[in-house]
Amino acid sequence: MTFDVRRMLLLAQVARQGSITGAAAALNYTPSAVSQQISRLEAEAGQPLLDRRARGITLTDAGRAVLVHAERIDRELRAARTELDDLAGLREGTLRIGTFPTVAASFLPLVVREFRARHPGVELIVRSSRNAGLVELLDSHEVELSLLWDYEWRRLADPGLDITYLLDDPTTLIVSTAHRLAGRKSTTFAELAGEQWIVRDDHPVAEVLTRSCHAAGFEPSIAYRAHDYQEAQAMAAVGIGIALAPRLALTGLRDDVTTVALGPSAPARRILLATVQHHRPTPAAAALRAVFLATAANLRDAGGNLDHAVRRAAPRP
Repeated sequence: MTFDVRRMLLLAQVARQGSITGAAAALNYTPSAVSQQISRLEAEAGQPLLDRRARGITLTDAGRAVLVHAERIDRELRAARTELDDLAGLREGTLRIGTFPTVAASFLPLVVREFRARHPGVELIVRSSRNAGLVELLDSHEVELSLLWDYEWRRLADPGLDITYLLDDPTTLIVSTAHRLAGRKSTTFAELAGEQWIVRDDHPVAEVLTRSCHAAGFEPSIAYRAHDYQEAQAMAAVGIGIALAPRLALTGLRDDVTTVALGPSAPARRILLATVQHHRPTPAAAALRAVFLATAANLRDAGGNLDHAVRRAAPRP
């Protein structure tokens, strides 16, 4: 036995209005159209659902049984509509995004703060990984959008992804405050040929160092292989060597180290935002993407000065 849900809802309207004429007026139908649809519902049920009398209609036992289910369906449909309206209006919902550690400690908090100020009902779930892991999360739809990065010599080209450029993150030199270059605004790799280096082991910044030193005509002398940027800073602080880091990785700079710019020719990674190609974004994802773009524009306008961007993005009273 199969019932047409629309006819069941029509029966519920007849019951609420107390007559076919009343239901027709409420729904802007003709009485004959309502009567025909109820007759078809009765045919589906295999028995009368309404007892038609001169003074109106009453529900039969079968009609009351169908009405119970029709009203339940009506409640569920209204609940579904409310939930969809809340999702579309960004009043509730969950959004899963991907990131990588250095940008999660710098740029991403600016975006999260602004998004939550605008849409406090949407829950953000963040997954952190390296590029390959983030692409896998996108491909498996475990995240809806993700931050990624690339360098000029190895551009990220995945035919399954839509990639949006956000900003450049230039490489910066880290030295002890007692180093000969401390206090300098900028330097070049040619000036660094005799230095000892601290490098992130098995990390893309190691390739940045090798490529940059080779382009300047020398082989870097490695004094220490670090596992994170805090470790690299600590070793630079005590004079073990100097280190390279993307600027966005240095929001927690120690007091006993300082940074020196490497000029316009410094290698820079691009910070990117990726989504799965041909995948229609949810309202929450579209809204978050807009916040990413606006926050990146603010940071570019601030000349990459993250502290200035943080002040600009701070919640307004």
